[in-house]
Amino acid sequence: MSTETRYTSVPATRNGLGSHSVPQGLQFSGLYAREVLKTFRNPFVLIITFVQPFMWLAFFGSSFSNVPLSELDALLHVQIQSYLQFLLPGTLATSMLSIGMFGSMSTIQDKRFGFMKRILITPTSKVTVYLTKALGSATRGLVQIPVMVAAALIFGVRLNGDPLMWTGWVVSLALLGFGFSCLFLAITASSTDWQTPGVISNFITMPLMFASGALFPTANFPKWMQTIANYNPVTYAALFGRDIVLSGTAHWAYLGYVAIFAGAMVAIGSLVASKYLRVE
Repeated sequence: MSTETRYTSVPATRNGLGSHSVPQGLQFSGLYAREVLKTFRNPFVLIITFVQPFMWLAFFGSSFSNVPLSELDALLHVQIQSYLQFLLPGTLATSMLSIGMFGSMSTIQDKRFGFMKRILITPTSKVTVYLTKALGSATRGLVQIPVMVAAALIFGVRLNGDPLMWTGWVVSLALLGFGFSCLFLAITASSTDWQTPGVISNFITMPLMFASGALFPTANFPKWMQTIANYNPVTYAALFGRDIVLSGTAHWAYLGYVAIFAGAMVAIGSLVASKYLRVE
């Protein structure tokens, strides 16, 4: 038997046995655990994850501190305690928009250092690998929520809403982060270039962040930006949380919109990953 024949027959045998003996769910849980452990074992990543949204809240939120509340109410079309109270839900929504970049970078790192090649010759499907990366990114983004809420309380922000509403809000943020992680990973599925995630992130996140209701009310936008905001899932995640924080009311249709977005991204991304996720 030649060397070439020997090495081409082994993966086929392993795939045939593995597909019956090792469920994809078990492989999913193992790879997802790896993604979570990678996050919490890297103190630099954790520090950036915690500090970046806090800086948004501290610096951008304080930029209107000397503006009278009456003028802010007129500008924002709602009665608020401070701009920080208005900004908190938007900051959390935009932070979930950008976390998909880290999943893309992690995938490229696994490709460049050989881990992805070792995984893809096992019975683990490409879709399983793809979904664990996306879910790992979303989980990384969720650790920002308690930090941001604690920071808002330190700044004296009053928060409304009951536990059910807050649970729904956290779910909406998780779905938003999961959906955008699926989008980023689908776009960079075939790439091995370190620069690609950053370029894609800047191209996508900036217009979606500003063409949403996260930082300012969409009523102040020109018509073309309002059109984008009406189809932007960041808008609905921000509005869902803002209604809870400001008035203690929850518009559950906003959660449904974000769920539809996440489901669509999972379906499209899984299809793309099954065809185009590769090491080289």
